[in-house]
Amino acid sequence: MRTHVVDHPLVAHKLTALRAVETDSPTFRALADELVTLLAYEATREVRVEPFDIMTPVAPTTGVRLAHPRPLVVPILRAGLGMLEGMMRLLPTGEVGFLGMVRNEETLEAVTYAERLPDDLSGRQCYVLDPMLATGGTLAEALRFLIDRGADHVTAICLLAAPEGCARLERELADVDVPVTVVVAAVDERLNESGYIVPGLGDAGDRMYGVAD
Repeated sequence: MRTHVVDHPLVAHKLTALRAVETDSPTFRALADELVTLLAYEATREVRVEPFDIMTPVAPTTGVRLAHPRPLVVPILRAGLGMLEGMMRLLPTGEVGFLGMVRNEETLEAVTYAERLPDDLSGRQCYVLDPMLATGGTLAEALRFLIDRGADHVTAICLLAAPEGCARLERELADVDVPVTVVVAAVDERLNESGYIVPGLGDAGDRMYGVAD
C-alpha cells in the first residue's frame, strides 16, 4: 500500500478552512468539493487510457481517452457523498457505485448496510471516497470488498488520515496483490480515545449534513 500526502498550498489552505469550528455546513460542503477535485487530480495519475485518433483544425493526430471498462467511483455513505461531485468534475465519464458502511461507536468496527455495485469488478480501477481515515476499519473493509469482487487497482481519496488508520490498512491489506493507494490532504497526529482524528476536523458527515438523530 502506498500513502500519498498531497503537498500543495491550495490543498493546505482549503483544509485549514475545513478544520475551523466556525465553518458552517454550506461552506464546509463547498470547500470539501473543491478540495476533492485537487486530490482527485493526483489520485488519477495512473488512470488507464487508450490511444484515440482525432482531427484537429490543422491536422490529424493521436491523443488518448479513458480506457474501457470505465473507472468506478465508490463513495462510502453518507459522508462520501459530499466528495462525489468534486470527483466527477474531474472524471465525468466515470461510473458510480455506492457502498453504505457505518462505524459501530462502541466497537469501532465497520458494518456494511447497503451496496450498489457490479457483481464482477474484474479489470476495473476503483476510486473510493471517504473523508476520514481514522481507525481504518471502514476503509479496510471497503477496499477488501472491492478487491474480493475483482477490482485490480484501488485508490482511496480521503481528506484526512490518522497514523493508526494508515497502519491498520497496511496490516489488513498486507495479503492482497492488488495495487492500493491512499491519497490524503494530510496525516494528522493521532486518534483520541473516541476514535476521532486529532486535531482533525470533527465528524465530516455531521459537518456536511448536520446531525441526523
